Amino acid sequence: MIVLFNCTCAVPTTMDSFHPVPVKVNPDLQKERDAALFNPVELTYLKDGGKDKTERRRRCELLAINDPDLQHKDISFMARNERYSNAVRKAVIIARKIKEHRLTNMEEKQLYISAATQYDTYGFGLHYGMFLPALSAQCDEEQRNYWLPLAENLKILGTYAQTELGHGTFIRGLETTAIYDPKTEEFVLHTPTLSALKWWPGNMGKTATHAVVLAQLYTNGKSYGLHPFIVQLRSLENHQPLPGITLGDIGPKLGFHSFDNGFLGFDHVRIPRRNMLMKYSQVSPDGFYIKPIHAKLTYSTMVEARVTLVSDIAYSLSQAVTIAVRYSAVRRQTEQIKGVKEPQILDYRTQQLKLFPYLAAAYAFTFTSFVITGRYIEVQNEMNDGNMESLSELHALSAGLKAFTSYVGNEGIEVCRLSCGGHGYSQASGFPELYTLTAPISTFEGENTVMLLQTARYLMKCATTAKRGLELPRFVLYLSQRQKGQCPARNESDLLDHGLLSDAFEHRARRLVIEAAQKMQSNIGKGNPQHVAWNNCHMYLLKAASAHCHFYVVQTFVKYINDTEMSDAVRDILTSLCQFYALHGIWQNAGDFLQDGYMNGNQLDMVQSLVGKLLDKIRINAVALVDAFDFRDEILCSKLGKYDGNVYEAMYEWAKNSPLNKTEVHDSYNKYLRPLMQSSKAKL
Repeated sequence: MIVLFNCTCAVPTTMDSFHPVPVKVNPDLQKERDAALFNPVELTYLKDGGKDKTERRRRCELLAINDPDLQHKDISFMARNERYSNAVRKAVIIARKIKEHRLTNMEEKQLYISAATQYDTYGFGLHYGMFLPALSAQCDEEQRNYWLPLAENLKILGTYAQTELGHGTFIRGLETTAIYDPKTEEFVLHTPTLSALKWWPGNMGKTATHAVVLAQLYTNGKSYGLHPFIVQLRSLENHQPLPGITLGDIGPKLGFHSFDNGFLGFDHVRIPRRNMLMKYSQVSPDGFYIKPIHAKLTYSTMVEARVTLVSDIAYSLSQAVTIAVRYSAVRRQTEQIKGVKEPQILDYRTQQLKLFPYLAAAYAFTFTSFVITGRYIEVQNEMNDGNMESLSELHALSAGLKAFTSYVGNEGIEVCRLSCGGHGYSQASGFPELYTLTAPISTFEGENTVMLLQTARYLMKCATTAKRGLELPRFVLYLSQRQKGQCPARNESDLLDHGLLSDAFEHRARRLVIEAAQKMQSNIGKGNPQHVAWNNCHMYLLKAASAHCHFYVVQTFVKYINDTEMSDAVRDILTSLCQFYALHGIWQNAGDFLQDGYMNGNQLDMVQSLVGKLLDKIRINAVALVDAFDFRDEILCSKLGKYDGNVYEAMYEWAKNSPLNKTEVHDSYNKYLRPLMQSSKAKL
């Protein structure tokens, strides 16, 4: 085992020893844990990749959670300016503590940062999340040797400036220009219009000193498209914006209240030629342009970000279902028999139908994130060796999965909030902050509809390749296989077979992709230009891309269970979750399976029956399944989702901390209410 850092805290080995020992545990929650048919810590080890990794994660988290320097009042009671200042303060402390604890591994750093920030935004999020990866991926060796030490040691603080006020997902439409001047060997960066202002990059409003800027490259009078440039924005002496640079914060948003998302404009700002990131393409001193071996290499930073966002969605959805399931076990509602205790709301079928699909999806997305992350690493290694063949494949896969999972994740968080009734609306529940941190993922790194259409574009090319009998990449290999006949299921037992379920989603994806390709050809055959045909077929293309992603997730879930070593008890519950995820997906998309006769009404009746039966199997293990996500209360930040289940006590204590409760009589009484009421009394 690798020694990661010096740590005096005890290594927790059980679920209970990781969580604070409560004075009391809600009896309903304890009853749920006692009834579970598997040990949740086994599933925690599986999810983390082994007992050693769980222990490492817990140590990293406890280092942050137990550090008094990182404590502060609840962010719900902070104004925005206070939240930003607190986020920067914590980011500086985190940077110092990472060195003190000798956290050298990137995974350790991320775990520590996540625990230290909890629901709040990390003050240097874009610096580590996109600025450093962009430098690492796009700099040549000389540039890496110069810029990376400065960035890694926080001598400079960076952001990634791509999106503009007038253009986001359509990055070819970005307007910021970088015109090369061979006389001075400089690029001149300029914002030609208001819509060309860089808009939205995090850390840009008040924090960053430098940015990787995406701009349209011009040299020798010719345009060569978007390229990355590193630009200093602020003085390293007094943090003032440099001449010709306009900077500021874009104002309050739905969420991310601690984050200084900013705007940026250039007025003919000159930077050295070597400030163009030149790993893949270069401009010589005399202005000669050397093109990259692959046109999409500049976008590799976005691909990495989309892969990361799939993991983020899985994490957020896991938190949401943890809160909702625990609260549903504690909350009792509606007397059914006079004089008998109200039932737990988790016993209601409607509550189970709300929560369990997203519980299953949280696990499905978690395992999918493992696979897509592994694939990203493989492709990155291939690219480093000069092999670019898989980049387009990864681009299409990451774009589609980012869209598919974020649609489901955002919907799931809202359903979980609603399932907690009125208390879900309170900041104390954790849902408002969780939702506003997750909702932007639908537009981060590409708006979801456009992302699915990018996946669809790739699938259309693959459909044409398959039709010609040529070789396909492995994740679309199914398109070259013959369409199977009807679903062979004769009874409910058949429908529980993983292979059959995977085949069903494969059949659906293949049919919808081929149908979309045929619709495209039909439109073009009628004389429509390519772009008109594409627009006319959007409804088919979106459905095809979504079906492809759905199949990928189901297939990944099945493969994970089949290929991973685990105890029989854990395999049994994960099998039930996988079956439920797939069968519920069939039930929700019944029309797609009926449309070409692949399934019949009787089979769909059996699907619906099995969904109900699996609810019972998941119900007995529901609390243990969310316990296995292993969120400490300090990370979950929810009074409704507390590990000890003492929900009402926690909510009351939280409410008493409201700034409005500092005095019995608010000063607005003397200013406004008293004069009003005394005036009315005088008239009486």
